[in-house]
Amino acid sequence: MGRLTAAWRRLRLGTQLALALGALALVVFGLVGVVTTSLLHQYLDTKLSDQLSTTLGQFKATGNVNPSPGKFGHGSVADHDPPVGVTVEFSPGNNVKLTDSTSHPPVDGKQLIALAARALVSSPLQHPEQEVEAGGVRYRFMAVTSVNTPLLKRVAVVGLSEGDTEATIRRMIMVNLVTFGIALVVLVLVGQQVLRRGLRPLADMSSTAHTVASTDLTAKSVDLSVRAKGEGGGIEVEELRSAFNVMIDHIDHSLVARSAAEQRLRQFVADASHELRTPLTSIRGYADLFAYAAANEPAERERHLARMREEAGRMSLLLDDLLLLARLDAAEAPLRPEPVDLIEIAVAAADGFQAARPDHPFALEVEPSTLPMIGDPMRLRQVLDNLLTNAAVHTDPGTPVTLRLRTELGWAVAEVADGGPGISPENQARVFDRFYRVDDSRTRRSGGTGLGLSVVHSLVTAHGGAVTLQSRPGATVFTVRFPLSARQV
Repeated sequence: MGRLTAAWRRLRLGTQLALALGALALVVFGLVGVVTTSLLHQYLDTKLSDQLSTTLGQFKATGNVNPSPGKFGHGSVADHDPPVGVTVEFSPGNNVKLTDSTSHPPVDGKQLIALAARALVSSPLQHPEQEVEAGGVRYRFMAVTSVNTPLLKRVAVVGLSEGDTEATIRRMIMVNLVTFGIALVVLVLVGQQVLRRGLRPLADMSSTAHTVASTDLTAKSVDLSVRAKGEGGGIEVEELRSAFNVMIDHIDHSLVARSAAEQRLRQFVADASHELRTPLTSIRGYADLFAYAAANEPAERERHLARMREEAGRMSLLLDDLLLLARLDAAEAPLRPEPVDLIEIAVAAADGFQAARPDHPFALEVEPSTLPMIGDPMRLRQVLDNLLTNAAVHTDPGTPVTLRLRTELGWAVAEVADGGPGISPENQARVFDRFYRVDDSRTRRSGGTGLGLSVVHSLVTAHGGAVTLQSRPGATVFTVRFPLSARQV
């Protein structure tokens, strides 16, 4: 049984369905054959009884039996088993006499006498029947009383062969077997082809799945452009094909995203290494100069120490920004939210900017008197400081810078605008990337690290807000939106 089950499971789905359909058809054909054969048998039995009744009436009236009763299935008298006509006479003294009226195979007389005796005690409308073997052929006999007096009792007994009925039934069974057998073979073969054609979309999807499985998904560049194509198969197959293609699309997009993330990581490592290498190189160089100048003038030593402290401070700021971004990416936002007023933070940032950048005309424009919200005051100040510093370092001295605060449908909005040369459209999409600079030469006139706007974007997102950029020559505006607290909304 286990081997049959294993062999069945190794068959293709189309073959399994075709065989199952053949088994079902075999059961249906069997039931149809049994029912039709039974109905035909009942019909032939009824016809034989009617013929017996007709022949018996003729024999009772004339004493003769028609040698060709007209049973269907044969065309001549010679094709029929001969009918049997016997007269049974009962006389006083238990004398019984059988008179053969036809030439027929030998019949058991005792059974005919017993049938005749039953006819004597039956009503005139009842004709008892009995099956008797005659010459190896089964006959059906019927008896009726023709004379019933105290001195003589005569009974007419007629028998007709059941061979024609049995032959017809056998031919019916043979026809059913041949017809149903041919129909079953045709059904299985044609059904297998039809099912194979209907299951072709599944085979196409299987081929596509093998193609995907054979693709090296760990390669640097992965091509997953293959999709399950084709039509037909029904609604279920269409849904499966659609879901299959959606899955491949999802895998493809995930691989593209993974490749992009890996590329960003490689770029990040390269940029971080470059940014860290520069101050380290400077520190090493100034250390060598310090060692050389240690035996010389004290003023020279102090100058080199100041440069080393400056480079170390710059490297410390870079590492602080990197650590902050890493914690924000890991959903470990180093925020200490509390109720704050964004206007107070903006005023402090404006004062610091004016003190540090006196060469840039500055304006603070505030519409409401207060902008209460929930946030980390130190990180909010860092956001505004980074935006103001970015506006100053990327514009020439004398370029005006403006900080505006307003409300907008439940949001606190801060805008930092400058009148500089603007940012090109291709660079606007990347200004929030880490270590990205519009100036590819990595000039550090401002001492920046290329992380200021990345920190702004991450901190604003951590506060539940959003930052956008609009820029054209003569007007660059960074817009930051923070959700207001419930009492202000």
